This record gives sequence, C-alpha cells and structure tokens, in this order.
Amino acid sequence: MKTLPTLLAIVGLCAFSSTMQAAEPPVNTIVNLNAAHNGEANANQRYSRFAKKAEAEGFAQVAKLFRAAAASEAIHRELHKAAILTLGGKVDEVVLDEVNPGSTAENLATAVKGEAYERDSMYPAFLKQAKADHAKAAVRSFTYALNAEAAHLKLYTGALANLGHNPTTDYFVNSICGFTVTALPAKECPSCHNPRDTFIQIN
Repeated sequence: MKTLPTLLAIVGLCAFSSTMQAAEPPVNTIVNLNAAHNGEANANQRYSRFAKKAEAEGFAQVAKLFRAAAASEAIHRELHKAAILTLGGKVDEVVLDEVNPGSTAENLATAVKGEAYERDSMYPAFLKQAKADHAKAAVRSFTYALNAEAAHLKLYTGALANLGHNPTTDYFVNSICGFTVTALPAKECPSCHNPRDTFIQIN
C-alpha cells in the first residue's frame, strides 16, 4: 500500500507533467500564425505598391484606401508575430513575393479576391484551430484580423464598383487591432473595444 507522502508525490508529479504538457507550444496554431504573419507582410507590401499605382493613375481616393489597408495589415503582421512568441513558437523568416501591379481596376479585383479568401476560408480555419488549442493569443490575433479583412472586403468592393467616381472618404485604422472604418465610432472600436482615440487617420 502506498503511503500518504508517496501518493502526494505522485499527484504532484502528475500535476507537474500536466502543467508541462499544457505549456507545450500548439504546433498547428504556430504554423498557422507563421503563415498569417507571412501573408500579412506580403499584403502590406502589395497594397503599398497598389497605392502608388492608383496615385499614378489619378485615383487618389483608391490610393488612400490601399494605404489604409496596408497600415492595417502591418498591425496584423505584428500581432501574429507577438502571438507566436507568446505561445512559445519561433517566428519564421518572411518571404516577400514579387509584386507586379496591374491597372488600379485589376489591383482592386486582386484585393477583393484576397480579402474574400481570408474572410471566408483562411482566418475561420485558423481561428477554429486556435480555439481547439486553447491558444488565447492566437484567438485574439486571428479574430482581430478576420474582423478587419471583412471590413476591407466591403471597402474594396465598393471602391471597384465606383472606380472613377469614388466619393471623398476618410479612413481610420485602429492602432491596436487594425480595424478599418470610414468614420470614427462614438465611443470604442467595434472589434477590440479600445477607446476611439486608438484610431489613426490615414491620408
């Protein structure tokens, strides 16, 4: 028969092992975070280049939208990086793709396609895995990105539909979560719930 001290030692060892196991980095979520980190870095570069093309073609309003989205994607890139480190993972080296902008109409169509994929497929799948892994930092990072990409999709779709007749619009990007709006909220960001003064205007 095991003595009480022995039983307590076994319970303690099991608890320690359980803690150690829980502290193991969630491999699948880390892989997804690195994919998202690389993707957002590329989106930032791509939209920055698209902004310059729009400016050159005389679409100043669309150029401003691309700059706002680029700023948002840069925030998501850093959020994903921070989540990787928080979860004990290693940040992979970013591989930037070559960007060859087309016409502004083509670039908007490319942006619509990319944002639709992130909203409908990529981020929902990544978020589901992060929740299964109980990876709170990743859940937060993916949720912020998903909300912002949904907003970008609406903005890009409208910009493409009205190309050449785009109304003058302001863009504000939340510096905490990257959420993008055309008017400041009354009190707080609808995505991260931080105060309205955490938004920055993009010109």
